[in-house]
Amino acid sequence: MISPERVAADATDAELAMDDSEAVSPETPVSGESALPAGAAVVLIGPMGAGKTSVGRRVARALGASFSDTDKIVVRDHGPIRDLFLAHGEAHFRAVERDAVAEALARGGVVALGGGAVLDPVTRERLRAHHVVLLTVAPHVVASRIHGDERPLLGGEDPVARWQRIFDERRPVYEDAADIAFDTSSGPLARVVDDIVAWARRVPAGETA
Repeated sequence: MISPERVAADATDAELAMDDSEAVSPETPVSGESALPAGAAVVLIGPMGAGKTSVGRRVARALGASFSDTDKIVVRDHGPIRDLFLAHGEAHFRAVERDAVAEALARGGVVALGGGAVLDPVTRERLRAHHVVLLTVAPHVVASRIHGDERPLLGGEDPVARWQRIFDERRPVYEDAADIAFDTSSGPLARVVDDIVAWARRVPAGETA
């Protein structure tokens, strides 16, 4: 559960969009000696458009840790997420996603989870052994980040209104799973990264707050 130390931090849309749109591999290898304790990952959760991939890759680089993106693991093994939803439905996708999360957590380092991954009770239980960071973003900011996006859960209506409903539904789950939260609505991405890195270095192995 989020500690009282909820932190407001800043990130620009340009920086977030640049990283999230890149075709990167599901895993980025470790470079140098990691500052993270063995066996415990730093896991980024939160709504679509919060910048989990962008922030996560930079946090991993700063900590000398590996980085995994569970959405990209799913795509690597099963093809485009939109196609999975259309062909097999959300329940099938969530089962596939659960396996991707398990793989990423076993690898350790820094892990970015898909927006709905925490809905799975098995995944939430697994997260208890790790250091979980919630990234949030204001509704008026997320519009530019999801513009033109083909995320299957945002189709069929006003994407921002749909995003808001999904976030409202998931927010209690996010907050229950997270140890700390950072907002990414405005300002330099480097500040978000620095704050998360400083927090991760303060949290000793085996503790979550």
